[in-house]
Amino acid sequence: MAKKSMIEREKKRLSLVNRYLSKRSDLKSQLKEKGAKGLFKEQFEISAQLQKLPRNSSKTRVHNRCFVTGRSKGYFRDFGLSRHVLREWGHACLLPGLLKASW
Repeated sequence: MAKKSMIEREKKRLSLVNRYLSKRSDLKSQLKEKGAKGLFKEQFEISAQLQKLPRNSSKTRVHNRCFVTGRSKGYFRDFGLSRHVLREWGHACLLPGLLKASW
């Protein structure tokens, strides 16, 4: 089980991403159109505004976590589970469509 503080930190990051999503996308679109026009001073000002946003409001800082254990490594996106839980649930026939390999 992951530390509760790490799980709560990820929840906080996710809420910050959702809160600043529209503002960040607007600034990025403005940055792209100013860059296409060659207006470097305005582009610099917009990038400064973008840098003033909280770091954790960036989508790339959010980690995928297993919703059962909170483990961040060995995460399977298709199921939302870590490899340990995936194996346990697969053996218990709790995941539809998952077959155990045997050779």
